[in-house]
Formats: sequence, structure tokens, C-alpha cells
Amino acid sequence: MTKVYGTGTYDFKRHRVAEYPAELPAEKTVAAKPGGAVPSTITLSEIQRDRLTKIAAENWSRAGGTKPFEPELVKEIYETELVVKGGRKPVPLQRVMILEVSQYLENYLWPNFDPETATFEHVMSMIIMVNEKFRENVAAWVCFYDRKELFKAFLERVLRLKEGRELSIAEKTNYLVFMINAFQSLEDEVVSETVLRLASLQSWHSLSYGRFQMELCLNMDLIKKWKRMMKREVKEASTRGEIFDPSTKLEVKFLRNLIEEFLEVLDSKVFPQQQCVNEDDEVIDGNGLEKVDDACVLYCERFMEFLIDLLSQLPTRRYLRPLVADVAVVAKCHLSALYRHEKGKLFAQLVDLLQFYEKFEINDHAGTQLTDDEVLQCNYDRFLSFQLLAFKKIPKLQELALANIGAIHKRADLSKKLSVLSPEELKDLVCCKLKLISEEDPWSERVDFLIEVMVSFFEKQQSQKEAINALPLYPNEQIMWDESLVPSINYSGEGCLALPKLNLQFLTLHDYLLRNFNLFRLESTYEIREDLQEAIPHLLAYINIEGETAFRGWSRMAVPIKEFKIAEVKQPNIGEVKPSSVTAAVTFSISSYKAQIRSEWNALKEHDVLFLLSIQPSFEPLSAEEAAKASVPQRLGLQYVRGCEIIEIRDEEGILMNDFTGRIKRDEWKPPKGELRTVTVALDTAQYHMDVGNIAEKGAEDVYGTFNVLIRRKPKENNFKAILESIRDLMNEYCIVPDWLHNVFLGYGNPSAAQWTNMPDLLEMVDFKDTFLDADHLKESFPDYQVCFINSDGNGNLHPRPPFRIRLPRMLKGGSNALPGNKTSAFDSANGVNMVDDGCEKEKLVVEAYTPPDPGPYPQDQPKQNTVRFTATQIGAIISGIQPGLTMVVGPPGTGKTDTAVQILNVLYHNCPSQRTLIITHSNQALNDLFEKIMLRDVPARYLLRLGQGEQELATDLDFSRQGRVNAMLVRRLELLSEVERLARSLQLPEDVGYTCETAGYFWLLHVYSRWEQFLAACAENEDKATFVKDRFPFKEFFSNTPHPVFMGESFEKDMRAAKGCFRHLKTMFQELEECRAFELLKSTADRANYLMTKQAKIVAMTCTHAALKRKDFLQIGFKYDNLLMEESAQILEIETFIPMLLQRQEDGYARLKRCILIGDHHQLPPVVKNMAFQKYSHMDQSLFTRFVRLGIPYIELNAQGRARPSIAKLYNWRYRDLGDLPYVKEEAIFHRANAGFSYDYQLIDVPDYQGKGETAPSPWFYQNEGEAEYVVSVYMYLRLLGYPANKISILTTYNGQKLLIRDVINRRCVPYDFIGPPSKVTTVDKFQGQQNDFILLSLVRTRFVGHLRDVRRLVVAMSRARLGLYVFCRRSLFEQCYELQPTFQHLLQRPDRLALNLDEITSYTERRVEDTGPIHLVSSVDEMISIFNWRYQERYMRHQPDHYMPYLSAYEEQNSQQNSMPMHHDIDTNIPAATDGAARDMPHESNVEEDTKMDGLINGQNGDGPLNSNEEVDKKASRDDENDVLPDSKSNEGTTMEE
Repeated sequence: MTKVYGTGTYDFKRHRVAEYPAELPAEKTVAAKPGGAVPSTITLSEIQRDRLTKIAAENWSRAGGTKPFEPELVKEIYETELVVKGGRKPVPLQRVMILEVSQYLENYLWPNFDPETATFEHVMSMIIMVNEKFRENVAAWVCFYDRKELFKAFLERVLRLKEGRELSIAEKTNYLVFMINAFQSLEDEVVSETVLRLASLQSWHSLSYGRFQMELCLNMDLIKKWKRMMKREVKEASTRGEIFDPSTKLEVKFLRNLIEEFLEVLDSKVFPQQQCVNEDDEVIDGNGLEKVDDACVLYCERFMEFLIDLLSQLPTRRYLRPLVADVAVVAKCHLSALYRHEKGKLFAQLVDLLQFYEKFEINDHAGTQLTDDEVLQCNYDRFLSFQLLAFKKIPKLQELALANIGAIHKRADLSKKLSVLSPEELKDLVCCKLKLISEEDPWSERVDFLIEVMVSFFEKQQSQKEAINALPLYPNEQIMWDESLVPSINYSGEGCLALPKLNLQFLTLHDYLLRNFNLFRLESTYEIREDLQEAIPHLLAYINIEGETAFRGWSRMAVPIKEFKIAEVKQPNIGEVKPSSVTAAVTFSISSYKAQIRSEWNALKEHDVLFLLSIQPSFEPLSAEEAAKASVPQRLGLQYVRGCEIIEIRDEEGILMNDFTGRIKRDEWKPPKGELRTVTVALDTAQYHMDVGNIAEKGAEDVYGTFNVLIRRKPKENNFKAILESIRDLMNEYCIVPDWLHNVFLGYGNPSAAQWTNMPDLLEMVDFKDTFLDADHLKESFPDYQVCFINSDGNGNLHPRPPFRIRLPRMLKGGSNALPGNKTSAFDSANGVNMVDDGCEKEKLVVEAYTPPDPGPYPQDQPKQNTVRFTATQIGAIISGIQPGLTMVVGPPGTGKTDTAVQILNVLYHNCPSQRTLIITHSNQALNDLFEKIMLRDVPARYLLRLGQGEQELATDLDFSRQGRVNAMLVRRLELLSEVERLARSLQLPEDVGYTCETAGYFWLLHVYSRWEQFLAACAENEDKATFVKDRFPFKEFFSNTPHPVFMGESFEKDMRAAKGCFRHLKTMFQELEECRAFELLKSTADRANYLMTKQAKIVAMTCTHAALKRKDFLQIGFKYDNLLMEESAQILEIETFIPMLLQRQEDGYARLKRCILIGDHHQLPPVVKNMAFQKYSHMDQSLFTRFVRLGIPYIELNAQGRARPSIAKLYNWRYRDLGDLPYVKEEAIFHRANAGFSYDYQLIDVPDYQGKGETAPSPWFYQNEGEAEYVVSVYMYLRLLGYPANKISILTTYNGQKLLIRDVINRRCVPYDFIGPPSKVTTVDKFQGQQNDFILLSLVRTRFVGHLRDVRRLVVAMSRARLGLYVFCRRSLFEQCYELQPTFQHLLQRPDRLALNLDEITSYTERRVEDTGPIHLVSSVDEMISIFNWRYQERYMRHQPDHYMPYLSAYEEQNSQQNSMPMHHDIDTNIPAATDGAARDMPHESNVEEDTKMDGLINGQNGDGPLNSNEEVDKKASRDDENDVLPDSKSNEGTTMEE
């Protein structure tokens, strides 16, 4: 009987490994052979025994190497270890990694580099080492800064390296990669100065004469520039006594030579044997093309990447584009055999990308974007000139000359018209008449080449807008599994990809949006692909007896479709070809699910994105060999994937479910009936048009008749479509960025152009309200000025008190100013030393101390006051933030970023009350922190609005959501109207004046304000009577219920001030009523909410994701704002930072945005990008904030931290300009006391192999270290035994695998015992960014290679989480030799590397000073730490409760004995209770275990240096939430998938 595929259990591992091939364990080698690869299972001890490590130890390691420099050794290492003999890879990666780890570049190659005597091998070795640093994403140029002149000489030597020498193909590739890296580092002064010469006007000496004439004619301004340059060069040559010969200059020939070298490789070396070409110029698939030189293919791909980089940055594009066009690189690549070969797929995609950038819609010399009309006009003008030429000079082209453009602007028509010319005539036309290429070009004899050049020059290009509008927003199966577009997780950085890069500069806003659109689309495609690969296998598809697809399994996220039909296809809009909308109805059954998962499917609502799949498994199972060769879709039986968006969902009886449009009223809602559900979905019209076209033209299968599976995704991960739509809408708009920000944003012009000091319309007089606590505080904040205090009348003030108004000078002196990243301030506030010359006279700063008006007689009238004593730098940030322009604030850990942001908002509100401010953050947590602090300032709650999902987590009784604010306004309206009635009663007037806000308004004008005016007039005449105000105040009775008497009758002035306060109270009351009036008139909830958002709220807060999702809605309702404040902006993707700047329509073609305040820290971790390739290759994890810092845009760096002990802060403050400590951490007693039970407040603890093992990886990238896990948990238990509260201790690690292992150990050793319990959090460093705790236990896991901790940003985050104690568990020998981490680890290693305990202290309290270590006991191993805990426990508890101790110890020993047999990771019940009442009695402050600490069921997650899938690599469940053999029930895995 034929075996039917899909009947057995699904092999998860095979599916997983197929997608992410893990390196097979190689046999362990003790001493690797020269040039051999290091096996993937190599341990640190094996690296130490490796030949290269021994050479390093003898010659350049800091520990022992003191031998003199030997050039022969460099040559020998290069030839035996770094030269590749055959194969695709240009370097033996593992050997390079070992050399790089041993600091070959920093300690040997660079210190001994001499530009005159250095050998070729020496320079090439340096090139390879620099490339490796770029591949690892670590700072590559830092080690060269100690000798800048020599650095220039090194770069010059690199540029001349090829002179008189032929390089191998691997050497050429390495050289090319170095040049790519150099051109991507234009922010580095020395690098840009050297390499930008290659892209200067001088390179035009190498153009063919015809092209040179054409370019100068098109740019008349360049003629003068060219003449000046020639004059200068001739003069320089004559002073040297030489004849001027441009061809000898490096700038002239460098790039031309590179291009010609590439064309030679492409033409003759990619296919080593002679290729066969028939008469029709078609490549014959003979033996000649069977063999492809992979190394040459990689070189060609890299060269395309190099040219794309050059043409996608304006400084290099300007003069190099004519050079690329002159040699006709794109045309030659299009005609090459590689372009059409199966191994040339990536090359072909790169060629198309190069063609796109060559034809980019920009004026290269002015740098302005060309509109679609200008591009079209330019094309028509070019065609017209050609037609005139043809009419006059070429009789054979008469027909072409007289044709209308519409008939000949397409490729096929133009080729046909040109085919009438003979080869000689065609060459004469292209080379002599049109001068598009040189006559000397050897390709000019080929007819197909000449036609290709002509066609590509004259054909009409599709505009970028048309291209992006025709692109489907949902990915299909072809894009999803295209490795060159969406690479697998194991991208190593060795090859290149057909992806755009986000670097420093962009050509135009369109270019910026297009690159971000493509990357964001592909990143979301990667995540969708992962979800599909996770869900499909659980369905167990097979072919049934009827030959149709059926399913034996089930999946939580995927359901078989019962029926699919297209419901409606609407006519295209005018000017478009795709339908305006396509809707379909999809019916499925939820009968096989139990309650919990049913409710998830029933919760689908409008705008949710679903995926339609067509699955047809093979009848026969694939053999192992076939499976290895098959693509992932073939293995899954996946034919088609199409996305769609829900319009509505109905139950079995056709009743609408989950309707939020108001069609079904709340009281009419009924639970859904039956088990069938029908969703009406909107299909992607662009994709539908393409599919229907393929059916008509190519006879393709009807995709829409084959769908049999519907897949949903988690709502949080499924918002990609709205963001892509937002980007697409922006591309279709014009003039979208404020003029003052435009050039800075694209990366051009003066980096300081958007600083407030360069902006018009400054606030000259600023009221700082409660910013300064006293006059001394103000003086400290302006140390470079002589502060003079005056009263409101202009006289001097000897006893000034806040609030203060200051007339700000345009240029502020001192260290609180914004500086670009490479400058340091003249005021070193860390040491409190003013380096400005004290001898010179200080400039005066006039400060007005004024008395604020009386706010009113009631306690609620008193304004809330700031209590933070801001530093001078924070004041500088506040001043910059309230002025127009761009403000960038770098906030190192614990420096009060949020307080500064809140004070900016507070001062801005009071100085510009009519302006509206938008607050954006990355996380809900940060937004809530910000919001809670704003509420403690003097900003009325009615002007605050919080949008998005996280509002419910706000720690406040008030509801700041739209609905909550509307309700609050309606409640407030009733309160105020009752007060109006009371006021009317007090004035003996009818009470019906308080019926509505409108009647109250009339009452104010007629009775209240008129009485006040009469009272003021009477007062003016009776100022000499002390009791006049008290006697005659018209509203005395109304204010009779104040806590204290309003009028004392002692002085006219005092009483008059009180009277004005009372009137202010009344005025505020009626002003609020006027604001409530709109809510009285508008009846629907939606109208009221929109009014609140567009008119009422002055400060609106949301996350960047919410802003991107709802942009369309904001534009629709007319949302407006003047200021944008962005917190955590170094953690937000570039495009998600950009969209919040554009949530409003233009006003008369101008952007309304006046201020943009970005607060973040680029020295901490960047945004999360799950796919390594987009992160490493495309720099998608670069935030806008980081890019601005790289561009040299000035920023203010806060310079005093108030989080950690000064000693702990030293572990990371080297990374910042001049980070000091606030007085608080120097003076507070808690920072001076030692950590009881420990000799030191921080320590590095060296953890040797435990039970013969260091790091292990049960699955690829899933790193664990059992020794460190046991050690960390033992120290945690020791802390708890001393009495430290669990909620004050967090355990951090750098890998997900280790996090789960530590949770395992805690579940086993801590959770069952109520006096220990779990810690506050067990999580990864990446997830803990933005949080802190008193004590941090940190496990670094790795013992072979340093891994992703080499990213210094991760180190900074790890070191800066602790306030009082930091204990780092790691392998000392590995981390101490890592160059990037030296400053921190040198500091850590000044103390013993074994845990130092003070065993005399038996509680968590001590009077011992932190610098006093007391008696030191050094712990020798994990086992000793466990025994110390047992001894201490026995000593403490045995006396009191022997019965308690015995079961614990025996249970502990029993578990310990099972330790060896325990698997490294397994599923754990997540419902283990937190510390019970016993622990609560023991530790009164202890918190319950947070969701974070609940141990997730274990997961074959990916993590590691390989795919650092995000900042924190993604956890994935081995079986996710699906089962094959058990139907889900209501208690299924819901809730165990931890979203940390």
C-alpha cells in the first residue's frame, strides 16, 4: 500500500534545523593545522592550545609577549592562516576570529606599522582585521586614533596597495570590503578626508571625451569649477618642475581602474572555461558554464554593493555617477552570463538596485528631489533632441523621428526601431553622435550592448511613487523564502545582500522612505515567515483518498478553511489599473477548539491581518536526500501565501461580532452563535491585479481557488500593515518635513543648523516657574555669568526668591551647551572645575524675581511645585528644549532624563499656553513614568491625554484615556455648574443660570465680571482705607467656606492681592466651563473624543507604535501639534521616530512643527531588529538619535548620575564625556555602608568549568552555562539567608538559554522553600534596559568566544543596572583580553577574581564602611558556595526549627544528586507560587514573583551571537502553543508564552 505523507508525528527538529543549519560537531583537534578551520565545538582550552594563540602569547599578548617585531612572522601568519586556497569565502573566518580576539591588530600590526617599510602582507593583514571588526559590529577605527598622522599614511598605503601587484580574487574581495567599510564611515574625519578625494571632480579626467562634454553642458556651473581646478593643478605641477599629467594621479584612476578590473573578472573569470555563445547571443548551457568560480561571484556581488553605496550617498554620487554611466556598468552586467545564471540571482538583484540608484530622481549637483513631472519632462526633452538628430542625420530612423513618444518609449518598441541600423551605423550613433560610450570600449562592437545602452538611456522609467503604489503590502511566498532578500537567522556578515542600507545620509526624503519601507516590509516578512513555519507543521497535512488535501493535526494559530469566495471586485480608480477594492468571504469552523482558543478566534476584529494559505503536500514523503535539497515551502507543501485584512466577522447566524463602529449598540450585544465563522476580508488589490494578470497572460493557476488554511498572528506583532501604509502615504505627499529640519535630517549642511541658537522666533524672556529652588540654585546653573537679580519694576533685588524670569542671550556660555559628539565641554562638571579663564570679566545675566499672583483661596488652587535641584547641564537642556529647533539630550543611566523632560514640558506649557505638545516613547512603561511625573507639576489634568493600550497601567486614580477624559470633563461640568448655582445664590440671583455652560457664560459677563469691574473702580478711589476690600468685596459670601479667612483687614495691598486671587479662582472656573461647552453640544462619544484630542488637550502622549498605527486617523480628524518630545529615542527604529513628526497635515505647504526634543542614550542598546541580516548588513537597528549623533549634530549630555554608588558608576562612566555623581550618592548613608556579608560592593567572579563543562548550546545559539547558573543562584540564596529582600535582587544574563536555565535552578532550589522564594526578576540584560535594582547578579555565560557582549552598548546596560551591589560571574581569561571591554574589566580585575565574603556578618545590616573589606573569605568554587549556604542555614535555623531544616537539606541533597542527570532545559510548571506567607513574614517588603520570573516552559529559542535576534533574541516554544495528540482545553498553554 502506498504510504501517505503526513500520517506520522511531525519531526520538529528536522523542520527547525532545515531552516537554521547548525554546524555539525567536528572532531576535536588539539592543535589546529595552519589554515585549518576551528571546529564549531572548540573550547577555550583548545583555543589556548591553538598554534595562533601560542604565537600571540609569545609575541604580542599583554601577559607575556615582549619579543621584537618580526615582519617575517606577519608574512608567515598571512600566508599560512589568512590566505584562502579556493572556495567562496575570502578569509578563513575562524582563524581570523582567533587572531582578532588575541588583539593582533591593536597589539602587533598597528603599533609596528611603518608606511615606508610595511610589507604587502602587513597591510593586507590589517585590512582583514579591520573588516572583521566591521563584521562583528564593533568600533573599527578606535585603535588608530592614538596616531592620526600615521592613520592617514596607512589609508594612503591601502589606496596604493595594488600598484605593480596582481592580487588574488580573495585579496581583491577583502580589499573591496575594506573600501566599502571606509565609504560607510564618512563621519570619521580622517577616513572621509582620505576616501572622498577618490570621488572628487578630479575623477572626471578619466571620462571619455564625449561623456565629459555632455556632463559639462548639462551643468554649466561646473565649467568654472573645472577651469579653476585645472589652473591650480597645472600650477602645482609646474612648481614641482613636472609636466601636468592627470592620468598619474590616484584620484583620477583609482575608481576607473577598480571598475575595469571588475569588468574583466565578470567577463572572463566567473566562468573559468571559455563560454559558448550562439548567433542569437544566447549563452549555451555547455560544459563551459557548468563550473562557476564562487569566489569571483562573491567579488562581483561585493562590487555591486560598493557601487550602490557610492551612488546612494550624495558626496560620492555627484561625480561618480557619470563615471559609472560612461563605462556602462549596468548594461554590461545585464548582458553578462552571470546575470542570467542560476548562481547569479543575488548578483542580478544587486544590478537592478544599482540601476535604480543610477537613474534616481535627483539633481546630483543641487541635491534637490525631482518631481514626477520634472523627470517626465527631462525624458521627453532627451527624446525630442534624439528625434531631431535622427530626422536630420539618419535617414534610416525616419520612422522613429516622426513617431509620437508614446509609441516608442517602451523597451521593446525602441529596440525594434533601432534594429534597422547596421552594426557600424549603430556604433557611429551611440559612440560618435550621442557620445554615450567611448569608441575605444571593446564592448562597442557588440550590437546587443549598443542597443542596451540606447534603450536604458531613453526608455521611460517607472517613477518611485508608481513603483511603491503598485507594490503589495503583504508578502507572498516568493519574497518570503528568497534568501537574498529575507535571509535566515544565521547570517554571519560574510556575504552581501540585495537590501538597502540605512547609513548616515540619504539622497532625498523619497529615498529615505523607500529604503525604510523596503526594510520594514522585509523585517515583518521575516517575522511572518517564522510564524508560518511554526504553525503549518502542526496541521499535519496529507493527501486523502479523493486526492485532496486534508489535515490530521491542529494548530492554535491556523484553521482549515471550509469555503472561500471572492465577493466583490470594484472598478479601478481613475488613473490606476488595479481594482479599487477586492473583498472575499472566508468561512471556517472552530468546533475542534476548546473554550480558551475559541475565544481567541472569536476576538478577531476589524483591521486585524490574516493570511490565506494554499497547502498541497506531496503524496509520497520526501526522502532524506530530497528533503535536504528541497526549499522550506516544498517541505511544508506550501503553494501560495496571501495577506488580507478583516472588514467584519459574523457568526453562524450571520450576526455581526466585535463591532466597534456603533452599528450594534452595547445593550443589544449577544454572544456569538454556532461554530462556523465567516470573515469578510479585504485582499491586497495590487497583489490581486498581478495574480489575475498572470492567469490571463501566462495561464498560471488561479491562486484564489486553492486556499485551504487561514492563519492569524498575535495582535502585538501584527501591526506591520498600518506602518507600511503610513510610509506609503508619506511618499505620496509633498514637503513633509519642516524646512529647518530638512537638510539636517537627510545628513547634509551645517550640523548645528537646527540648534536653537540658529533659529528665528526665539523666546527672549522665559518664565522658569518652579525650575529653580532658590537664588543659589540659579547662580549654580549659570556659572559663567554674573547673575544680577531685579524686581518687576527694574530695581535691584537683594533677597530674590523664585519664580524667576530670565532674558536669555542668543549664545549661552558654559558647559551646559550642546556639543557635537567629538567635542568635550570647557566646564568639567564631573570634577566641578571651571576651565574657563577666571581672569576675564564675567558677562551679566539679568534675572527678574517676580511675585506670582495669588492663585486662589482654596488648597486645590495652589500650584504643585518641583522639588528636583536640577544640575547646570539639566538647566541647559531645559533652556534648549523650550526654544524652537532641534534639541538632543543624551541621558546616561540614572541622570534624570525623565525629570528633565517633564520640566521642559512644564515650562513650555506656561510660556506657550496656546501650543500643543506630543510626547512619544518606545515603551508603555516609560510613557507612564513620564505621565505620572507630569501630573505632579503645575499642568492642569484636563489638558493631559494618554492614547494607546498602556493607559490602564498608569498608577493613578484618574483616567487619562480619551473616554476617561471625556467622562472627567462631563463630571467636572456638573461640579462647576453647581458652583455657579452657589455663586448665583450668594449674589441673590436666580439659580437657573447654572443650567448649561452657555447660560453660565452669560451669567459671567452680566453679573460676575461687571461686579468685579465696579469693585475695581471703587478700590481705585479708596486705596487708603485698610478695610475697604474686606467690606466691599462682592463675592465675600461665596468664599465664606475657605479653610482660612480670606481678608484680614490689616492692609489694603494684602487684601487686594487676596481679592485678585479669589477672582482668579472664579475666572478659572468659568474658563473651564467654556471648555466644557463643546462636550455639552457634541452628543456622540466619538465626536467628543475627537474634540478633546484636536482642541482641548495641550499635552498628548502615546507610544511610537500607536503613532504609526493611527496616523491616518489623526490626519482625518485634523490633529495638530507644535512640539514633539521623544523619550527613549535611541531605542526607537528610525522610521518609527520619523512618523510621529508627521501626524498632522501641512498648513499652506508649511510644517507646523516648531520644536523637536529627542532624549535618549546611544551608548545603551539600540532598537530591536529580529533578523540579524537587517541588523548587521542594513544597519536597521540604527536609531535616528544615533544617526544624528554620528552626523555631529550637537547634543547636551547630562553629567551627574544619582543611581549607583560612585565606585560602581566607574565601571561604565568611561563611556561618557564627563559623567560624575550627584551630591546625593556621595552623601547618603546607604551609599557609604558596605553590603553585609560581602567584602566588596562589586566584583568579577571567575567561574571555571563545572563538572567538566563551560558553555553549552543544546540547540544553535541557545547558550547555557550550568556552573554560572548554580553559582549565581547559590549567591542569591546566601543573600536571602542574610535577610536581603527578594524584591531588591535581580538576576541578569546575556542569553535566553541561560535565563531559562537559571529559572530552572531557582524553581528547583528556591521556589519550594518559602524563606527564599524567587528574586524580583530573572531576565536578560536587553530586557532589563531602563530598569534598576539594588543588587544585580550577572551571568555572562560564554567561555569560548566573547559573543555579543563585545557590543559595548550591552556592557554599559549590564554594568549600570545596580545601585548598591554588582557581582559578575564569567570566565576571566576570555573577557579580560577583549579589547572593546578593557576599561570595565581592568577596573573589575583590580579586585580578587574569587567571591570575597565577610562571614562575620549574619544579617543584611552592617555599620561597616564600603571601603573597609573586613575579614575576607575567598570562595574557591561553586560547591564551596553551596556548602557555605548550607552551613549558614544550619547555624541560623537548626537551633529554632530542626524539623524545618531536615526536609530542606535532604530534599536539597536529593535534588543535587539528580543534578547530573537533569536535562539542560525542560518544561516547567509555570504556576509555581511565589514566596508564601512565611516569606512575607520573614521579609516584610518582599514582592510577589513578577510575571517575568514565572518560569516559562522551555523553548528551543534562538539566541546568541549568531542571530542576536533582537536586542534580546526571540524566545520560541519548541511546540509553541500547539499539540498534535491532545485537543486544547481552556487551561491550555494560554499565559505561558511570556512577553517579557
